[in-house]
Amino acid sequence: MTQTADAPSGRFRDEVRSAVSPRAALLVLGVLALQLLFIASYVGALHHPDATDVKVALVAQDERIAQQSARRIERLPGRPLSPRVLADESTARHQMLNRDIDAALLVDPRGERDRLLVATGQGATETRVIQEIFGELVRSHDRALAVEDVAPADPKDANGLSSFYLVVGWCVGGYLCAAILAISAGARPANLSRAVIRLAVTALYAVVSGIVGAVIAGPVLGALPGSVLGLWGLGALVVFAVGAATLALQTVFGIVGIGIAILIVVVGGNPSAGGAFPAPLLPDFWRAIGPALPPGAGTWSARSIAYFRGNALTGPLLVLSAWAVGGVLVTLLGTALRGRGTSAGRHYGVRRPVPEGPGQGPAGQGPAGPGTGATAS
Repeated sequence: MTQTADAPSGRFRDEVRSAVSPRAALLVLGVLALQLLFIASYVGALHHPDATDVKVALVAQDERIAQQSARRIERLPGRPLSPRVLADESTARHQMLNRDIDAALLVDPRGERDRLLVATGQGATETRVIQEIFGELVRSHDRALAVEDVAPADPKDANGLSSFYLVVGWCVGGYLCAAILAISAGARPANLSRAVIRLAVTALYAVVSGIVGAVIAGPVLGALPGSVLGLWGLGALVVFAVGAATLALQTVFGIVGIGIAILIVVVGGNPSAGGAFPAPLLPDFWRAIGPALPPGAGTWSARSIAYFRGNALTGPLLVLSAWAVGGVLVTLLGTALRGRGTSAGRHYGVRRPVPEGPGQGPAGQGPAGPGTGATAS
């Protein structure tokens, strides 16, 4: 009776073991960890935007008035603004278009109205926060504030998010292309030639997806102004940087490398990219890592191309190039070292059996028995 009762439960346990291998269980636990990190990262970065050290300038005909205003701003609770004094309005406009500062207050000591220069192209959320802070500041001194947008976002670019979503799409394409190559033919390239082929396929995909994304965001939808060729080049670099990095991680860690790529690009990179909330509104951790990751470097570059005349691109493009070059080198070097290790194993005593053929017994034994067979190295 006990045996009869135990039999169904025993068969069920066997089915579970067969359906969910230890490797599959570990992968599921890894997915759970990735999911929890995703929630923690997005909620942690975006749940409470708080301005810190936003770079602003103060301009006045009397430098003493500008210095006094700067000191008042520095004493604001929480230090939301980081002020500097500039000589004139033209310098302030130049620094804004070069993305050295985010806003500039032009103080008119002879009148009752000051002017605030903003740039909605860098993100509407940051602009609203800057306007609120300066609005309260000038009202506390019984003054009025006029706002001028020196780099306005396109009317079809709601809240300045189109550049961010474009870059996110490029990043997704980069790691999915590399992941598909891994799923279809093994996570790690079998040899150096196949590693080169995978990198070449990724590069071709990057060129095609770069131009398609730029055309959709620009001429088709009218969401982003600026050079289509510039966006094309940026898109190709973003896609290849993410794809090459994913290939490198797969070369080192196998199929787990895809999860690590998602951790870097999606979990860490997207919330810190300055899309929904620009960097000055993010917590310190995300503000620190964002510029070093492909989504952040790509979003900054796309906004510069679209709204800031292609200025301030050197640093972000160097970041993307470093991911691309590093991915290529790690992929090639890792594959070469694996190939050398496999070759060394064959030379130093690792022996594989000769397949059985007609008239042969098990490997190592000919028809006459032990000692007469051959073993291949």
